Amino acid sequence: MALAEEDITLIRKLIHEECGSPAVRYDLELRERLVRVEEAIKHQAELMEQGFRLMERRFEQVDKRFEEMREDMNRRFEQVDKRFEQVDKRFEQVDKRFELLTRRIDRFMIWSFGTTLAVGGLVVALIKYLPG
Repeated sequence: MALAEEDITLIRKLIHEECGSPAVRYDLELRERLVRVEEAIKHQAELMEQGFRLMERRFEQVDKRFEEMREDMNRRFEQVDKRFEQVDKRFEQVDKRFELLTRRIDRFMIWSFGTTLAVGGLVVALIKYLPG
């Protein structure tokens, strides 16, 4: 608690009335200065503590915000993972369809080749054995 100027003036007046010698007066002025310095230091310490409390509250708010952001990011990553799973399932279905289509094309090629050879053989046989 800081002293008011009136209090300091009253203290000086009392000191001057009680002590008349310059050495004692100088000593009392030093003591008076020390008291003021101590009060200023106490006041600064209180201000610093208040600042630290405010900073601590602010850090708690920032920590809370980071935690909320992390939870939100985790939720979004889970959604992305689910989407990837859906895409993987669709690719599996498409892959099965391609395998089925490939088998059908292979069968068609075999039948086409066989039919072509058979017709070619028949044509050659007809040309050879028919009088003409």
